[in-house]
Amino acid sequence: MSEKFKRFEKALDALIDEGTQLHMAMQLDCYGEPFFDKAKEQLSKKKADALIKDLPNFNDRYQGWYSEAQALVKQVLPERLSDFQSYYEFPRVRKDITFQNYMIKDYLQGLRITRGWEKEVVADGSSAVPEFVQQLNIVKAVS
Repeated sequence: MSEKFKRFEKALDALIDEGTQLHMAMQLDCYGEPFFDKAKEQLSKKKADALIKDLPNFNDRYQGWYSEAQALVKQVLPERLSDFQSYYEFPRVRKDITFQNYMIKDYLQGLRITRGWEKEVVADGSSAVPEFVQQLNIVKAVS
């Protein structure tokens, strides 16, 4: 393997690892205790505590990850670039916000949509989790 390929492979692995950490951080933010309980179920309590402690802040780290991942997708999978970007940006024309059109950009803004006097949640941060998973899957497709 060439040195350039090894560097690329190492950078890609780091990007996927960071994306996985961001995914878990997003899930912790959205689901809280149930996410932590699931982590304790799969790991020991001590390891779950360490995992949670070491997770990055999604809002602080996502933009940097997005920029790097976008550049990678643009170079290696240019036909998937518009898909990758579409999970972040909301459509230009959006009459209302629902679970289906809630995007990562909405999550970063802390947007929460409710309806009725009971304040039934229509869309919140958890609506963006599948959007981020799709972005991460596109990055994983590069490898």
